Amino acid sequence: MTRFQELLRTDFDGHPAEDIDDVILDAFDDTRYRERVPGIIELMNDPAAPESERFLACLALTTWAEPQGYEAVIRAAADPKNAPWYGALIDRKFSVDSTFAQLAAAAGERDMVTEKGTGEQRVEVLRALIRLADSEYFEDKLGEIVDDATLRLLLGDVRDVVERGVRFIADGGKRSFDLTTQLVDLAVGVARVDVSLAVELALRVLSVGSSPRALKHAVTLIYRAPGPERRRFADYVMSIGDEEVRGLVREALAAGT
Repeated sequence: MTRFQELLRTDFDGHPAEDIDDVILDAFDDTRYRERVPGIIELMNDPAAPESERFLACLALTTWAEPQGYEAVIRAAADPKNAPWYGALIDRKFSVDSTFAQLAAAAGERDMVTEKGTGEQRVEVLRALIRLADSEYFEDKLGEIVDDATLRLLLGDVRDVVERGVRFIADGGKRSFDLTTQLVDLAVGVARVDVSLAVELALRVLSVGSSPRALKHAVTLIYRAPGPERRRFADYVMSIGDEEVRGLVREALAAGT
């Protein structure tokens, strides 16, 4: 049995685990995972270990709110393309790295944060990841994985990265993934804590890129925005969307009446 199999492919009763997720999630109810943390840290930091194993070690530590996992994510975000596991996981739709998307979902977990005393560090991890939203792929996760309390602390970072992404698109910049929709998703997530800012950011994104996919994702904001902001945003999306999008807007407006 390899070190990786022993640490992350074996359950806490010593039986082979079908999926590494089973081991990671079982730790929420089984304190025996703590015995493995030192070995997982060593695996994550071992330059001789396979990239995929180092990544999964970091994923486990981050999910468990371990400070060493958080530190590794912050280091990776500081120089994304040179992260030790960059490209170890590739998105099927866009054929781009999706390790940051998975790490963001892991950082979104809060179950062990209070126990570990790593709340402030978690905020900095999510800040570092949000700052990459104009350049790295996050699937459809980033707008929803941040809890409301943390999101309020990061609104300035969200605004900055959306504005940077808007400038990039306006200048003719291209990414290998759907950046416009990713920025829309991030703006829509903001509506949970600041509707006016969410509408402002979404309008800025759609002013430079309004693909059918981005517009369909933007419709979610109509469900979340109240009163005049809702109507203003709905009218704008109706004015630039095709018939399918307009139909979705009408449904969203009807749901709120």
